Amino acid sequence: MTSLFDLTGRLALVTGSGKGIGARLAEGLVAAGAAVVLNGRDEAALEAARDDLAERTGGTVHTSAFDVTDEAAVDAAITRVERGIGPIDVLVNNTGVQHREPMLEVSLDNWQRLLDTNLTGAFLVGRAVARSMVERGRGKIVNICSVQSWLARPGIAGYAASKGGLAMLTRTMCAEWAPAGINVNALAPGYVVTELTKALVEDPEFDAWIRGRTPAGRWARVDDLVGTLVWLAAPASDFVNGQVVAVDGGLTAVI
Repeated sequence: MTSLFDLTGRLALVTGSGKGIGARLAEGLVAAGAAVVLNGRDEAALEAARDDLAERTGGTVHTSAFDVTDEAAVDAAITRVERGIGPIDVLVNNTGVQHREPMLEVSLDNWQRLLDTNLTGAFLVGRAVARSMVERGRGKIVNICSVQSWLARPGIAGYAASKGGLAMLTRTMCAEWAPAGINVNALAPGYVVTELTKALVEDPEFDAWIRGRTPAGRWARVDDLVGTLVWLAAPASDFVNGQVVAVDGGLTAVI
């Protein structure tokens, strides 16, 4: 059974993995045997993250600094990785940003930044990586969606729209690339305790709302996401395709 979840010999690219959720997801893939490529825009920060992860795990860790919203930079970076390190077996489209503001007040620039980063970035990186995956006849792509792929709240219109679009992009990638042997799925976290959500966690009213709204009675921890990611990246999910898997403690199962 362990071979179903073994990523030994696989190379995984995780976008937005210099810190936060992306860094922990990359660490989980390393623990399952994969070599990983960390991505972000800050090369110095990536190198520090690489050194830390390699020292703690003894795994093989590389870096590739590029902006996921820059088409030319994405294409050039994927070419460099595949020529210099090896074929990308697993892509995790994790890069994302949030912006909280009433819709009547959101500027077009902020709206566009959310769509460019959360949706178009996944399209650009996914397309660049899929070109060689299609030629090889195999590959795994995991897009990081959100419970906001289905659920709306006031003040996050651009984020919800981008994550809803990413869910449909996941299904469309499956429709086009599954015949070539590629699995494309998405992981949709619930509310996760991170530095970005610290203010919400420390807000007694919001904290009580999340705990009451979630059947499991708590916030998600970053470690809660790792097992599902490894499953979606590993042979165990070879006949799972086009799915958006919620890791939310049951939040989207109830009203």
